[in-house]
Amino acid sequence: MDSLIHQNIPRQNRKGNIKVIRADWIRVASDLLISKGIDHVKIQNIGKKLNVSRSSFYGYFNDQNDLHNALLDEWHNRNTVNLIAETSTPCATITEAVLRVFRCAVNPARFDIPMDFAVRDWARKSPAIARRVITSDTNRINALTAMFERYGYSLMEAETRGRVIYFMQTGYNDAVIKEDMIKRLTLVPYYVEIFTGKTASQSELDAFTDYVASVNNA
Repeated sequence: MDSLIHQNIPRQNRKGNIKVIRADWIRVASDLLISKGIDHVKIQNIGKKLNVSRSSFYGYFNDQNDLHNALLDEWHNRNTVNLIAETSTPCATITEAVLRVFRCAVNPARFDIPMDFAVRDWARKSPAIARRVITSDTNRINALTAMFERYGYSLMEAETRGRVIYFMQTGYNDAVIKEDMIKRLTLVPYYVEIFTGKTASQSELDAFTDYVASVNNA
């Protein structure tokens, strides 16, 4: 009944529990998606964690499907949009550009790895979600391809190098490799050279190291 009532109220004019805002529902839903999977992303489960009644939910969402769409928007904006933005940042060299992309691998605010895999697990249960994941993967690879093309690589080579970076990072994340940041930073120059065929300058590497330090100290 609550759902039918709130469907007739413009979302921007609705008000939920004043102690809980829309972002709180999305945050807890994201946590449940990551920790337990989409089957546990239920209104009742989220409300219990937020200590609010079920009716509070309808102050911000039409129904559970509306919440699911909000989760997908959060995933898209956090991961796909940010990755594409990094590939599009003007840089002096391709090595600098690849190091910009690496920022997504070390900064959860720029790319939420657990969320990415949670959505992929969700996609195994839903053809509609699977289509969204395929579209996202395609857009990410296209952005990496375009990045290499801007630095003079042929289309075929640019696409291949873009795919190598993307699939390597995806597999790296999936493997859940236990590796401290010092070890990762030691390997960065070699990754860059393998991915680009060129050697990053010391100033480029130092800038990336400084970025990693700023993220870890934030």
